[in-house]
Amino acid sequence: MAFRSDEDKKAYWQKNLNLMFVLLVIWAVVSYGFGILLRPVLDAIPVGGVGLGFWFAQQGSIYVFLAIVFIYAKKMRELDREFGVDDDE
Repeated sequence: MAFRSDEDKKAYWQKNLNLMFVLLVIWAVVSYGFGILLRPVLDAIPVGGVGLGFWFAQQGSIYVFLAIVFIYAKKMRELDREFGVDDDE
């Protein structure tokens, strides 16, 4: 369960950073963009008796965050397997 070379370590870390960057951008857009900046526009769309902007500010960003946690875990598992550093024996 070790990296084969320094290039593998760098490639693994770079893919990890890219994944984290993409997921953090999605989280920022959903929580800050949809919940704050675009809230007045999104509130024109009703969801469960409230506007979509309000829903994102109160619930949606939490659901997206939870989805991001599961997506990150799944993608890192795939990345670990790709580089041969997973815990499976």
